[in-house]
Amino acid sequence: MYESEIEKLTIGKLKAQDYDYIFGPTIAPDGDSPERDRWNDVVLVDRFKQAVHFLNPQILADAREQAIREVLHIASPDLITNNEKFHRYLTDGVEVEFQSDGITRGDKVWLIDFEEPENNEFLIVNQFTVIEENVNKRPDVVLFVNGLPLVVIELKNPADENATIHSAFKQLETYKEMIPSLFTYNALLVISDGLEARAGSLSAGYSRFSAWKTVGGELESSPLVSQLEVLIEGLLNKRVLLDMIRHFIVFEKSKKVELAKFRSIGEDPKIGQTVVETVKKIAAYHQYHAVNKAVASTQKAALTEGHRKGGVIWHTQGSGKSLSMVFYAGKLVLSLDNPTIVVITDRNDLDDQLFDTFANCRQLLRQEPVQVEIGMT
Repeated sequence: MYESEIEKLTIGKLKAQDYDYIFGPTIAPDGDSPERDRWNDVVLVDRFKQAVHFLNPQILADAREQAIREVLHIASPDLITNNEKFHRYLTDGVEVEFQSDGITRGDKVWLIDFEEPENNEFLIVNQFTVIEENVNKRPDVVLFVNGLPLVVIELKNPADENATIHSAFKQLETYKEMIPSLFTYNALLVISDGLEARAGSLSAGYSRFSAWKTVGGELESSPLVSQLEVLIEGLLNKRVLLDMIRHFIVFEKSKKVELAKFRSIGEDPKIGQTVVETVKKIAAYHQYHAVNKAVASTQKAALTEGHRKGGVIWHTQGSGKSLSMVFYAGKLVLSLDNPTIVVITDRNDLDDQLFDTFANCRQLLRQEPVQVEIGMT
């Protein structure tokens, strides 16, 4: 089996999920039907603009154009900062102001319709060449939603003992360094050798890339079915992909002390600068399905005729309990119209740990969590 055959298999499976397909060189700047003015253009701008105008008919055209400019000109020196800013635009909308009847009004421009997947355009592009700073790179497969390159898939040949799934990961690391503009708009990364397949976030190390082991969430798929096929059907189908992007991605922030490389004579070597580190995390398959079932149970329990008993997840050690609770709370905030959520623990250290996780993921919660102190009423 050759890498090109795995690429064809991947494209075929995605087309079966109702993605459209275009050969990358066709829409390149020198292609037969160019959709990019320059080689470092990573957004399919005309498709993106068309989607924004279609999804936001109630917003004045000038305000829609303002939102488009903001999305296309995210340009800080730090890749993860750019990616977090884009993710906020993607999931919370782009805030705009415009004049209407002589009054300044505010509204949000949406880049994706998360409620109705079919209102969006899903497109597969293979051999998508990007050139930055005279460096030419060509990721195997890029998935665009409304012209935005949200998923990058890197494939390797399983018959080549030197071309492992780990080498696919290292290839992505090279891409992030050499063509970072493509990853400003990234939601998920996928690596595969046609048999094994794993998904991870922009900042994840190799050990944090994980398999997606189920299609429907009820049972794990047969080991006789390739992990790549399960991941495409279970994670990259339109409904799950959009749900993952909106509710199951966090940018967790934590403080760490960075020791100075150069110190003056007599300076304490333990003294360093406190910096905030941002790590992008995505839900694993068990977290995704468990949280969604718990949310559905809670929604049912909260109905007027509901029994007031929400969902329960039986966790095992190391299963990501704290993050699952963040995903659960974040989704409830939207689905139950901003409810008050009280978390009760039976140990101080667990309480501190859980609060730190919630505080570090406040973007998904869309508010500032508060830790109750002893004696508070």
